[in-house]
Amino acid sequence: MAEREMIRRSEIAGTTAWLEQRAVTATIGIAAFVVMTALGAHVRIPLPFTPVPITLQTFFVHLAGATLGPALGPLSQAAYLLVGVAGLPVFAGGGSGLAYLLRGATTGYLIGFVAATALVGWLIRRREDPGLLWILVSMAAGSFVVYACGVSWLAWSLNLSPATALAKGMLPFLAGDVVKTCAAAGLFRSYRRRARNVFP
Repeated sequence: MAEREMIRRSEIAGTTAWLEQRAVTATIGIAAFVVMTALGAHVRIPLPFTPVPITLQTFFVHLAGATLGPALGPLSQAAYLLVGVAGLPVFAGGGSGLAYLLRGATTGYLIGFVAATALVGWLIRRREDPGLLWILVSMAAGSFVVYACGVSWLAWSLNLSPATALAKGMLPFLAGDVVKTCAAAGLFRSYRRRARNVFP
């Protein structure tokens, strides 16, 4: 009886230690991508014909979904939004606050980051060992979600026609996003097995 009790306690202790380790790993991963997405927002190139600037954010959004998976990936982007709403200057151009999020031209893209990471993470996890083509397709699908949310918000918030919203909110960024998606896919492919071990 005493032996069984010792085994049971040992199993509980092992499970607790494993859960604590996973929680610490998840927290570090989420925090890392909050910081990287914020840094990507500060690499900003404004365009004179659209209120939406070019940034590096989608590069890190794709990596967040692929690396962290369909649960932790969206959490990282939700945490990024919360940090910005709380007042830290993590949005493009050093923006912050709830007013920025509710009234900004880029709000739809920011919301799209959360949905995109969920989709990218889910698609990547459909394959045990995803190849470069599957990673590219998954990230391209994530880009589509970001554009769908961003352009829709742009059309609604600025009262633009669908064609004008596409011209201002998607077409100028396609070439750059192809480059960022290919770079993110190539980078993730180089560490995909380690990512799956750390964030199963």
